Parts: sequence; structure tokens; C-alpha cells
Amino acid sequence: MSFHFPNRRRQTVCFSLLAALAVAASCERLAVAQETKAERPGRARRADREIGFTPLFKGDATENWKAYGKEGWPEGWKMEDGVLHRHAPGGDLMSKQEYGDFDLRFGWKVSPGGNSGVMYRATESSEPAYVTGPEYQVLDDAKHKDGQNKLTSSGSLYALYPPTDDVLKPAGEWNRSRIVVEGNHVRHFLNGKKVVDVEVGSDDWNEKLAASKFATWAKFGKNAKGHIVLQDHGDEVWYRNMRIKDSTGKPAAE
Repeated sequence: MSFHFPNRRRQTVCFSLLAALAVAASCERLAVAQETKAERPGRARRADREIGFTPLFKGDATENWKAYGKEGWPEGWKMEDGVLHRHAPGGDLMSKQEYGDFDLRFGWKVSPGGNSGVMYRATESSEPAYVTGPEYQVLDDAKHKDGQNKLTSSGSLYALYPPTDDVLKPAGEWNRSRIVVEGNHVRHFLNGKKVVDVEVGSDDWNEKLAASKFATWAKFGKNAKGHIVLQDHGDEVWYRNMRIKDSTGKPAAE
């Protein structure tokens, strides 16, 4: 009678591999859970202290924001229990500080058919912010016409790069977004997924720019630093727990 003994080394390797995969999956779920937790009202300040971010919605938010292109606070924007609400016409809202390389995280939701956007590295001038600043599209894809085109759908680098995943939540529900800018490298995240990954000034960028409405806009996407601008596009939009980390010279985590 003969006996067959399993290859214990092979078993050990298999078990080790499975264990490593389980740990990796667990870490990814934990990271998403922590980001989700930080988006809840009242949780941002504690989370920001832990990871070195600066909250941008302190108090009534006037410490960090002003009207774009004019002095003071724009009518139509107000803080409500830590949530910034664009409820009436008032123009764009702009960060007082300029940022070069950064990691910006925030929660947002829009009304049905709503449209807004977050522009970055924008110059304050008599021209609209989008003349210089690339835009992270904030939109109700289901009920706004821009949502029918991936290039202008939510999470896109507006009119240039579409999101690679459809992970948007319906109008009225909170979404989690992140913009990471390191030199010419720009990434957009939506609800835990990286949806845009581009190199400003690359051959691909220049080709897409030449084929877009920005082709003749000499100042678009050229700034090494600039303001963050929240767009008033005529619709109701809410932002919460917006926080930023200046990552100049330091690689941001995925």
C-alpha cells in the first residue's frame, strides 16, 4: 500500500499568498472606510489632525474664502451646520490662498439636474476662473445634459478627460471627491475610485487641448499655482468637510 503526502511547501506558499491578498483587501476597505468616515459632519476636524490636512470650512468659512473677482463674501453662499450651500445667485467662491501641489478632499451633492465644479490653479482676474483653471466636474449626470457626454460628466477633467469609472451617486446623495496635483501630474478620484490620471503638457494633453474649446485659451492649465474656485453655475450645490494638504515636494498617497 502506498501513501500520498501533499506538498507542504506548496501548501504553505498558497496559504501565505491567500493571507497576503486578504490583508491587502482589508487595508483597502479600511482606507475607504476612513475616508467615508471623515466626510461625515463633525468628523473632519479629528480626521484632519490625524493625517495633516487643513480644514477649509472653519466657522462661517470667511477666513479661507471670498468672492471671485470682487471683495467680500458672495451672496447666495452660506454655511449651515458645517455645510457650504449655494442656494441663490452670487457668483463663484474662491480660496484666499493659492496652492501649487496639493491633495484636496471634499464631500458634495447637487440638486436634481444640478451643475457646479471645482477649479484649481486658477488666476483671479476680470475673466472667468475657468479661463485659467482646469475643472473637476460636479454634476447630476442623470438629469443634466452634460451628463450624457462622458467628457463633461461628473468627475471628469471638464471637456478634456472623461472619468474611467461610473461610480456617481444620485442627486441628493453625498459623493466623496479628491483632487491630487503634483507638478504636471493630475488625478481625480470619485467615491474611492481614481477616475482621471493625466500629465498636463504631455503629447496626449496637447492633442486633446487642441481638439477642445480650450484650444485658443492661451492661459488655460498653465499656472504652477493658483486659487481653488467653487463654481456657481446657477444650481443648488452643497459642499462639506473640504480639507487640503500642501504636498509640494512630497508624493501624495494613492
